[in-house]
Amino acid sequence: MRGRPKVELKTPEQISIMRRSGALLARVHDMLAAELRPGMTTADLDRLAEAMIRDEGATPNFLGYQGFPATLCISVNEEVVHGIPGSRVIEEGDVVSIDGGCIVEGWHSDAARTHIVGAPRSEADVRLVEVTRGALGAGIAALAGARRVGEIGAAIEDHVEAAAGEELSHLEDFGGHGIGTAMHQPPDVMNYRTRDRGPAVRAGMCLAIEPMLIQGPGDWRMLEDDWTVVATGGGRAAHWEHSVAVTEQGILVLTAADAGAAQLAELGVRIAPDPLQE
Repeated sequence: MRGRPKVELKTPEQISIMRRSGALLARVHDMLAAELRPGMTTADLDRLAEAMIRDEGATPNFLGYQGFPATLCISVNEEVVHGIPGSRVIEEGDVVSIDGGCIVEGWHSDAARTHIVGAPRSEADVRLVEVTRGALGAGIAALAGARRVGEIGAAIEDHVEAAAGEELSHLEDFGGHGIGTAMHQPPDVMNYRTRDRGPAVRAGMCLAIEPMLIQGPGDWRMLEDDWTVVATGGGRAAHWEHSVAVTEQGILVLTAADAGAAQLAELGVRIAPDPLQE
């Protein structure tokens, strides 16, 4: 009988490098948020991200991953995740999810944010983005006191049900993952309750937590590019993600500019000391 896949545990020194990778990625996301506007193409955003990552001496980790052809995954409106940047023009009111990562000294980061471009088209779009971001916060806060990885998904599910009821659905066939010397590692980090409680939470564990929500039913299909996941029920989608480390002193949001201090303080969670401030 096979056991669980081995989870890579990081030393404090390795987590410090991952924090540097994550902090760079946070700056990339901040730059993209400032540049994002109607009339741009998704390829324009991709070029900006690749140039900044390389200018900082890092490497994009999405580019070439299992043949993926770009630095970012950019998913617009009905596209949920893994959209390939190209000639699509961004319009006023679009819901744009930007997912990316980079490698610093062999250590990976991965994070996603969803933006509404200009004026929202509906209050439903605003709720979609806010609930998804809140679900990420709930998952990270749960990790701070969790005994098992499965508690993250339970907290995310509870948050979504309380905030949106049946208005939003999970993209059930996709979830988060471990991260470290590779972008995707064990364990799986689901966004809802499962029978499998997951492995024990231990210091040195680094996880990418990433709720993905769709307006209405969660039905989806894959486009012919074999990457882009599209909602088929007529709704739009949102995706928020952070890479998070578990340390002996608590959790550290590797891909947040402030290591998660502000968002987690609102949830009653204190973060571990930030290596970038030491």
